[in-house]
Amino acid sequence: MSCLRATLSHIVCHVYCFQNCQIFLIPQKPDILQALSFFGLTRKPYAQIGPRTKLAMTSERAFYGWELVFILWLVDFLNMGFPLYGGAVINTYMLKEIPMSRSAFGLGFTILNLFVGIPSVLVGASIVHWGIRKTFGIGSALILVGALWLSLVAYRPWHYWVGFGVLTATGISFGTIIPAATAITRWFSRYRGRAMAVTLSASGFAGFFVAPLINRILTANGGNWRQAWGIVAGISILSAIVAFVFVRERPEDLGQMVDGGPGSSQSAKATAAIARVTKFPWEPQQAYRTRAYWMILAGAVACQFPFFFFTAHWLLHLKGVGVRPADAAFAMGLFTLGAVFGRLIGGWLMDAVEGRYAFMLGFCCYFLGSFLAIRVSPEALWIAYSAAILYGTGFGWTFICLNTVTGHYYGPAAFPKVNGMTLVLAALFCSPAGYLGGKLFDLYHSYKLAFELNSAVVAIGIVALFFARMPEPPEANIPVPK
Repeated sequence: MSCLRATLSHIVCHVYCFQNCQIFLIPQKPDILQALSFFGLTRKPYAQIGPRTKLAMTSERAFYGWELVFILWLVDFLNMGFPLYGGAVINTYMLKEIPMSRSAFGLGFTILNLFVGIPSVLVGASIVHWGIRKTFGIGSALILVGALWLSLVAYRPWHYWVGFGVLTATGISFGTIIPAATAITRWFSRYRGRAMAVTLSASGFAGFFVAPLINRILTANGGNWRQAWGIVAGISILSAIVAFVFVRERPEDLGQMVDGGPGSSQSAKATAAIARVTKFPWEPQQAYRTRAYWMILAGAVACQFPFFFFTAHWLLHLKGVGVRPADAAFAMGLFTLGAVFGRLIGGWLMDAVEGRYAFMLGFCCYFLGSFLAIRVSPEALWIAYSAAILYGTGFGWTFICLNTVTGHYYGPAAFPKVNGMTLVLAALFCSPAGYLGGKLFDLYHSYKLAFELNSAVVAIGIVALFFARMPEPPEANIPVPK
């Protein structure tokens, strides 16, 4: 009898949880509803329930957007952290078994940078035609294939280029930034900057936590890098499950509204925030014909060019001036944490001031970081640490502003394709940053000119964003007949 009572209690608890979460898996038949009412499992007696539509039921639940932020953060953490940051650690062990030159090894990361950016247009099209959840699923599937390829097939350098540089990178493109940013753009308006910042901070945390975790796993298993890539494959399956079960495309799917509904506050601050978000349903082709789009693209290049150079050459720069490897690695960790703080600062500012001004302010971190990076020395490690934090903050700050201001200017419908095109073009312009930095070092035996080049690119971005005012809808340019 006690076992039966425990079983019934267990079932009742689960039904109650489902009912309170508005997940109505039980058909609404009178006899079942009467039974639920008898056991006290409905919020109203059965006689008071009456006919209810799915829309009415789902609209009663708490706003799902903030729960979705956590889900998107988790998916981005899994799909970015393990194949990219974890993969960077795994590949150093793979290098011992698959001999290749440093240039051949570095080529894998160059290919990866290209294939994270180039498929962005396809990612946008996938979101429009198949939705966010299926796009996340495609990304996880590609990461799975790439990880299994590296775990089971890779024996030559070109296997590494294909598995890591093409398959895994394309999976990261489909499974991280664009679908996550699209979901935030659809679910949030007043709080879009903050929600975007929290969601995309996942990659910063991933870089700080996943790389040491994978290194400990490899140390424990004797450096079995094939097993480590098998773990990444398993993680990709987990991320797909999380996306399919918990991600929701739009608030309307749950009978809800953007931001959870119109805010009760009618203050000047709330009115200004609303004015910074377009109400016009832009089409991608219309967006590309505006001056603001091309100014934002210049900002995107200024955001990512210094980042691509920094990640490729920062450790080499520190070791070249005599900084110990352990101190250099710690500085790289500070760079990753700085990117987290930068995202949070940029997101908060995007909700507080006009987007282009928040974007422009973020570039100041790059200026100061470049000034300090030129002056690093082993006797003053605080300079190296400060430069790393500033570069990370500058990237995180401006990257959040880039994604958020695109959503503000062109709206949720056009965002996937417009943002995807921006990231493709920016990747094409910025991918040579690592090569140019290395070439300047080969010519002048110093990274001084390379950091000055970063500052010049950033200055161009600031000037361009000054002219990136919110575009007028096309209809506004059509003369009204008299």
